[in-house]
Amino acid sequence: MNYGYAPDDGETPLVLAPEDEADRLCIGLYARTLGDLPLGGRDVLEVGCGRGGGASWIARQHRPRSTVGLDFSAAAVDLCARHRHAPGLSFVRGDAEAMPFPDASFDVVVNVESSHCYGSVPAFAAEVQRVLRPGGTFVWADFRPAERVATALGELEAHGLRLAAQEDVTGRVVAALRADDDRKARLIHAWVPKVAHPLFRRFAAMEGSRGFEAFAAGRTRYLVARLEKPASVRAA
Repeated sequence: MNYGYAPDDGETPLVLAPEDEADRLCIGLYARTLGDLPLGGRDVLEVGCGRGGGASWIARQHRPRSTVGLDFSAAAVDLCARHRHAPGLSFVRGDAEAMPFPDASFDVVVNVESSHCYGSVPAFAAEVQRVLRPGGTFVWADFRPAERVATALGELEAHGLRLAAQEDVTGRVVAALRADDDRKARLIHAWVPKVAHPLFRRFAAMEGSRGFEAFAAGRTRYLVARLEKPASVRAA
């Protein structure tokens, strides 16, 4: 699902259903990104839903009125439709920079560890602003080279979204990567042809990989942020 988030000693551990326990660290990143944002009775969009685990957890745990997962990959959307089921949960194929939704369709937009793949983050932010209802909230988690952190946050604000909060959580992501390293190694050994092991180790940012070392050394930073679309201003 993602690189994960390991809470520090002062954070209350998540209470998870038994079927979610294996994904505790990955779900933890969703929980940290959402924070205390209320979702009950609201319409939620996850952009870049991948295989649908995060959207499924949101739908089951937070009970929004609707949860829509959007992904560019038709294969991923087909997989989600077959295997992810919860009240109000659906999946749609589409482009993050040209979303197939009318204006003001959602109360909350979620984007976890996906935007670094987009061709234009400002174009994505413009689409988020468009599909959000007035007063809506955009929650975002992703990584960037340390020297591009300010640029990334500026790109998210470029089309009228207001940055309400942001935090560097690199240390907790590194802790999650370390804690999950053995499990990832077992999965790669069991499911991936040996010739592809180095590629998958890099993809998973396992210890010893360039991606892991960049996080550990602080050359790559992991951020979570909350942005808001201003509410409509009533005429005098």
